[in-house]
Amino acid sequence: MNVPSLLRRLLWPLSLLYGAGVRARVWLYANGWFKQKSLNGTVISVGNLTVGGTGKTPMVIWLAEKFLGDGKSVAILSRGYRGANGTNDEIELMKFRLQGRVLFGVGKNRFAEGLRLEAKQSVDVFLLDDGFQHLQLARDLNILLMDASRPLTGESLLPAGRLREPLAAMSRANLIIFTRAETASGTLEAIGKLDQYPVFAASTRLLGFRRFGGEITPLSANEIGAGPFFAFCGLGNPDAFLRDLGNWGLAVCGQAIFPDHHRYTQGDILEVGRAGKQAGAKAFVTTEKDSQNLGGLKFEEAPIYIAVIDLVVTPEADFRNILDQTLAVSAGAAA
Repeated sequence: MNVPSLLRRLLWPLSLLYGAGVRARVWLYANGWFKQKSLNGTVISVGNLTVGGTGKTPMVIWLAEKFLGDGKSVAILSRGYRGANGTNDEIELMKFRLQGRVLFGVGKNRFAEGLRLEAKQSVDVFLLDDGFQHLQLARDLNILLMDASRPLTGESLLPAGRLREPLAAMSRANLIIFTRAETASGTLEAIGKLDQYPVFAASTRLLGFRRFGGEITPLSANEIGAGPFFAFCGLGNPDAFLRDLGNWGLAVCGQAIFPDHHRYTQGDILEVGRAGKQAGAKAFVTTEKDSQNLGGLKFEEAPIYIAVIDLVVTPEADFRNILDQTLAVSAGAAA
């Protein structure tokens, strides 16, 4: 969300009002006027301070895989932003990657969804997706993601800027993870300055490319050909995806950017196909999130490849220790 400077100045008074409302709400929860509600299972929140993508979905998948590997029962609680019928593209992506091994509770009232799931079976870990501002639900660990490729220095609150909350809200986090750390040379220096928090770095790792409509098993970059490729996506931070393609060595001859959570129509696909053909593309490439919004659309120009990614957290052993300690403390408190 890049707001032109003139419009930013015009929106500044609204940002002041928005900020006052945000601070008042946080104060009311902090001082007990609004009560947080607790679930029986351990609640781990993953969120950020800005609009736009910071890698929340890959982080939730990473955490779910970690706890599943430890033999824990896992549920994901999500608002289902810009979705319908209890789902959206990010939820469908998580379901696809986790293959029925976790429960999902989707709705505005995450506490009610958690209670509904607990009534069905015991849940060891609830992962609260995009939960940093969802103060209604008490959490045992508050993870804040910061995009290392998009510094927040001088950034304004909504609607003049990208911030959902003032930077001072970082104090509510139990730990901070700088995502896309591979893109910013100053990430380690920034981490060093935040010695009041446990701070980690997360880098995006390419697992391979899945052909749209094809097998689940990803192909290597060599197996999908030399391209050139036409890239398209509808993300909160499309620049990160385009930059990743370059880092992975893909030859990109053109691009089409759509709004975040965009649900593609057959007309969109025909347009992308025409643009790709004009640019000389041999194939097309998009994200896993976008693939959930393509549905059963027909694409006859050339193959579409879906970039399959995960995260590498550094130092991973320390991060895992914090997660294990959180579960142990939560279990002790519940006993």
